[in-house]
Amino acid sequence: MRAAVVPSLGAPLEIRDVETPTPGEGQVLVKIEASGVCHTDIHAARGDWPVKPKMPLIPGHEGVGNVVAVGPGDSPVQVGDRVALPWLGHACGHCRYCIAGWETYCLTPQYMGYTMDGGYADFTVAYASHVVKIPDGVSWIDAAPITCAGVTTYKALKVARPQPAETAMVVGIGGLGHMALQYARIFGTTTVAVDVEDAKLQLAKDLGADHVVDARGDQAAALADLGGVDVAVVTVPSPAVMRAAHAALNPNGRLVLVGLPADNRLELPVFETVLKGISVIGSLVGTRNDLADCFALHAQGHTRVVAETRRLEDVNECFEDVLAGRVPARLVFDMSAS
Repeated sequence: MRAAVVPSLGAPLEIRDVETPTPGEGQVLVKIEASGVCHTDIHAARGDWPVKPKMPLIPGHEGVGNVVAVGPGDSPVQVGDRVALPWLGHACGHCRYCIAGWETYCLTPQYMGYTMDGGYADFTVAYASHVVKIPDGVSWIDAAPITCAGVTTYKALKVARPQPAETAMVVGIGGLGHMALQYARIFGTTTVAVDVEDAKLQLAKDLGADHVVDARGDQAAALADLGGVDVAVVTVPSPAVMRAAHAALNPNGRLVLVGLPADNRLELPVFETVLKGISVIGSLVGTRNDLADCFALHAQGHTRVVAETRRLEDVNECFEDVLAGRVPARLVFDMSAS
C-alpha cells in the first residue's frame, strides 16, 4: 500500500510502498478515504515535543474511511462501517481517568499517528474500541477535520463551561479556530474572533462572528471596548498570544489552551490571575462521545468545515504551506486522488 513515512525525526516524508497491516486482537483495518493535515503532524515529524514519536512513523490522526477487515475478538464495528480514527488511538478503560469519563488523560494511552501509525496511508490499523462511527450525512472531506480540529475545540469550549450571556473569544481562525468559533455560537455565547490575516478575519465574518478583531492593531483596546471576554480559546501555539488573551479576560474568566508551543513555556501574571479569579485550563482533544457529538452537530447542519483537498504525494509541500499560513483553514488528503 501507499504511505507517507517519516524516516527519521526532521527528515522530509517519503512516499513508500509498504506492506498492508493486518488487524490483531480487538483491531480493525480501515481503508482510508481522507486524512486531514494537523499542525501536530508536523510537530511529530520534526520531534518538536519532549515525548518523541515512534520512528519510522506514518503520521495522521484525522483519518476516516471504511472498515474492510475485523481482527479476532468482539468488535463494536463491522466491515462496511464508516469510521474516524482520532488522536486517542487507545485508552486502557480501567484507570481512574478512563472510569471517570476523562479517557484522554488515560495513564497508558496510544496516540494515532504518534505512538501508532496513522492515516497518511491507504490502509490503517486501529483499535475497534476507539474508532468512532461517522453518520452517512457527513462527507469524508468534512469528517476528517472534525476528527481532530472539531472535537478538540468542542471539548475546549465544554471545559470552559460557557454561559449564554457570556462572551467567548477565539484566537486564530485556522483549522481549529474556525470550528471553535462555530461551537462558541452553538453554546449561545457572543463571539469574538481574533486573527492577523485578512482572509481569516473575513472567514470569521462569514461564519457569523459577532465581533472581529485584527490583532495587527491595538488588540487590547479593541477588546476593552467590547467589555472584555469571559472565555478565551487560544489555538495559536504562541506564548505571547496566550498572554494577550489572558489580559483580556474579565473576572472569573477562563483561558483555555489547546496550542502547544515548541519551547513548552508560558509566563502569566499571578497578581491579576488571583485578583480576577482567572482559570487557566489545558484541554487535550476530546473523548469518543465528544467526537460523536461533533459528527451529530455537523450532520444536523450546525457546522461548516472549510477545507482544501490535496494529494498525499504532496505531503511535504502541504507541511510548508501550513507553516507559512497558506491554507484556507484545513488541508485534507483526498486518498482517491493520486
